[in-house]
Amino acid sequence: MKKVLIVHAHPEPTSLTRQLVEVSRQTLRQQGHEVLQSDLYGMRWKAVFDEHDFPARADSERLSFVDESGHSYASGRQAADIAAEQQKVLAADAVIFQFPLWWYGMPAIMKGWLDRVWAYGLAYGYKNAGNTYRYGDGAFKGKRAMLCVAAGGPAKDYSPRGINGPLEQLLFPITHGSLYFPGFDVLPTFAAYGAGRMRGEALSATKEAWRSRLAGLFEDAPIPFRRQNGGDYPDGHVLASHVAVGQSGLPAHVESAC
Repeated sequence: MKKVLIVHAHPEPTSLTRQLVEVSRQTLRQQGHEVLQSDLYGMRWKAVFDEHDFPARADSERLSFVDESGHSYASGRQAADIAAEQQKVLAADAVIFQFPLWWYGMPAIMKGWLDRVWAYGLAYGYKNAGNTYRYGDGAFKGKRAMLCVAAGGPAKDYSPRGINGPLEQLLFPITHGSLYFPGFDVLPTFAAYGAGRMRGEALSATKEAWRSRLAGLFEDAPIPFRRQNGGDYPDGHVLASHVAVGQSGLPAHVESAC
């Protein structure tokens, strides 16, 4: 049995996002997994990362988020809601983020969850070693993560030459930045298109497709992002000249199947 944390963000119970969250809960429990949950709207999650997140400041004169986050995390004096969410993540074998695609990203309340929960010393600055443990290493190494996204537009808008841009590139700041950076193995995104108008057979097919993806949560291959400490980035910053020759931009940081 595994533990799976579902972090989800949509205020409307009948939305496609919330319907797929229910599919997640039912399917994972049927598979024998323990399901943890963070319903951000239901929790009335505080999305704004500010001085109130640090009950015992290291420096009362100037607010440095990195310094105060590290101090609070190391001393065990974080805001209670932050500490509780961190414990859920640390207990989980996999974390699923379910949300509607709003302006090409996650809702502000979920971004605020990441801003506040991904503390210095945990998600970055791990082991007080600066950037040593990131992009394939870190506190969440060995855990899995996956996005389940509901998009309003049709799939062709998010195709390789679609007007909105390829979905995986739009979500790169989340999959590669927010999740792979602290060590998660990140699975390819599950996307449901035409979310606001989905009914009947299309809805049933989408739910069944999501059940199928959940069946492979612990077996499917993750996105093959290049590891910082695997030799592709000799200086820890830029790809080696012999890696991804002729490529640049986001695709260069994903290993080719060729």
